[in-house]
Amino acid sequence: MGITAPPPPLRRRRRWPWKSWLLFLLFAGPNVALLIVFTYKPLLQSLYYSTLQWNIGSATARQVGLGNYIDWFTDPTTAHVVMVTVVFTIATVGGGMVLGLALAVLLNRRLRGRGAARTVVVAPYVLSGVAVGLLWLFVFDPNFGICAALLRAVGLASPDWYNDPQWALLMVIVVYLWKNVGYVALVYLAALQTVPADLLEAAALDGATPFHAFRRIVLPLLGPTTFFLAVTTLLSSLQSFDIIQAMTQGGPLEGTTTMMYQIYQEGFQTGRAGYSSAVATILFVVLLLVTFVQMKYVEKRVHY
Repeated sequence: MGITAPPPPLRRRRRWPWKSWLLFLLFAGPNVALLIVFTYKPLLQSLYYSTLQWNIGSATARQVGLGNYIDWFTDPTTAHVVMVTVVFTIATVGGGMVLGLALAVLLNRRLRGRGAARTVVVAPYVLSGVAVGLLWLFVFDPNFGICAALLRAVGLASPDWYNDPQWALLMVIVVYLWKNVGYVALVYLAALQTVPADLLEAAALDGATPFHAFRRIVLPLLGPTTFFLAVTTLLSSLQSFDIIQAMTQGGPLEGTTTMMYQIYQEGFQTGRAGYSSAVATILFVVLLLVTFVQMKYVEKRVHY
């Protein structure tokens, strides 16, 4: 009986890793290039400019190190700007989350004209912030605006929205909420439609009221969506500019000047590009820290 020779070893195909790299560069290369040119390069340039005493249009600049940062932290107006930023952010983020969830719950019900109502709620979000701000200036006009007419109908006088810092800040907050609450409602509505109906039916059979079912079942299931909205709306609020520019230009008496708007004022109105870059860097660090805290600690409370 003859001994059969073992079959020849299979020849492995030669791998070409450069093809994978070429495919990666083909798909990711343009996006990476755009990020480098329009995001990371301006960020590094802003960080460098923040160490200079340089005015826009000037051919010379002087290196001052941390001088711009020290000037900002010791400026008497800084505390007021930070307070306005905090109040505006808390009001717009908190108010937007609550109102958006309430609208989503309402629009998730079987109502007549529900499709049209959803369109009306979301429509302001896609409008230009400048256009929205100019439109609402007429609404809040203390003499001829709709708000003044409604207040006069019940025997009340219209507040001085344009000249009182507190009322001006409230006005900007209301307009920001009106424009952006549709985004929150849309995202919450999509999440509500994924909640299993059998869970709610089982809770109803066990005697749970709609409120308890919503608090014990729906809200925990909305945890990932709430976390996502908390991050995105917070970042958006801290960077809000267009509505403030269109309605108040940071006034009156810096009553609506946030850190984001201060960057514009210092850089393009007073011409202090170095100081403006320092404020922009500080705001970037704040955004980075807030996002880190949310991702590190808040996300742990979210159940996926």
